[in-house]
Amino acid sequence: MNIFLKDIDNDRLVTWNFLIDDINNTSIYNPYCKSADYYTVFKQIILSLLIDEEIILLDSDFTESELINLTGHSDYAEFIKPVDKSKVSILGNQKELIAKLSNSPENWEITLFTSGTTGIPKKVSHDFKSITRFVKVTERNKESVWGFAYNPTHMAGIQVFFQALLNGNSIIRLFGLDTKDIYTEIKNNGITHISATPTFYRLLLPCNETFLSVERITSGGEKFNEKTFKQLNQVFPNAKITNVYASTEAGTLFASQNDIFSVRPEYESLIHFENNELLIHSSLMGRTETNIDEWYNTGDVIEIVSKNPLKFRFVNRKSEMINVGGYKVNPLEVEEAILALTGIKNVRVYSKSNSVLGNIICCEVVANSNQITESSIRTFLQSKIQEFKIPRIIRFVEELSTTRTGKLKRN
Repeated sequence: MNIFLKDIDNDRLVTWNFLIDDINNTSIYNPYCKSADYYTVFKQIILSLLIDEEIILLDSDFTESELINLTGHSDYAEFIKPVDKSKVSILGNQKELIAKLSNSPENWEITLFTSGTTGIPKKVSHDFKSITRFVKVTERNKESVWGFAYNPTHMAGIQVFFQALLNGNSIIRLFGLDTKDIYTEIKNNGITHISATPTFYRLLLPCNETFLSVERITSGGEKFNEKTFKQLNQVFPNAKITNVYASTEAGTLFASQNDIFSVRPEYESLIHFENNELLIHSSLMGRTETNIDEWYNTGDVIEIVSKNPLKFRFVNRKSEMINVGGYKVNPLEVEEAILALTGIKNVRVYSKSNSVLGNIICCEVVANSNQITESSIRTFLQSKIQEFKIPRIIRFVEELSTTRTGKLKRN
């Protein structure tokens, strides 16, 4: 069976042949796509490409007030239009569909809404060239089976979708499943590639099994710590682990085997650093409603490791630094220190207002050992970080809150 999508959460098993027949028989199109069904989202993207029309992806959990604020509408029935059947009814097989999709459409555009760890979503639009900038179509990649571990209406998920789509791969949904089901899906479907946030991977750990089918693990969206890297190496011993930097505004820009990134030669003139902040040239950007000058301030703080050749690591988001009595605290640094303690599965560091210091450091901890206590955490941290960085309030929780894209919520 040539599977296009397997989604056990929605009880879906869709073959490429079913997809093609479904598209051939589709008579209407709505550029606004809001659905919790992964297949519906993927089908609408493919249909939009075939008829060369814009598609606007809306999160399935957007409220009516959010939709009105973001788009000016809450009901999209008025945008339904008939499909030009001459553009879709000629599809005969998977190879023909992929060939047709690979020809860059002239008018097509995909619009997404950012969903970072803080802030209000922003509208960003990309053409086919920018959204598929890092898609690699090769004979070897045609054998891949993708574990889909992102929200399908956000940049990371869309880029995985296009990598799988244009290589004719099977997509196996992992996002939103419990740990047991995720490992079952990896094993039963021979998944070879997984791309996810560090938060997603940490939810799977620790694990005593090994999964030999996985060839590539990609992490992005958040900082990837050494402890998680080592644990994933044990669970997926045949996998090459890659760390990527991407944003909704620009797509994927950098990749690395660790936390140190380098710039590809063709992008050197399009990358700039100012006061330790990463700036990218407007030519790499999608279209936004925000006016962008020649250079776009990403808000990402970097540390230069070497200048020739240029290598750097990401430190934090400027907006996430915490002011404690005049000292700047990087919550990622504190999280990494806590995660180094055996028995800690996950942690979120945040701030709470304080009349004396301005803010105090707090944290939520997910522990997999009953030996972990507030006292043991503080004692451990005393030799790892400065006193003002040690959390004053420590809460033990069953799980951490995440954003729509699977990142830790920071506020």
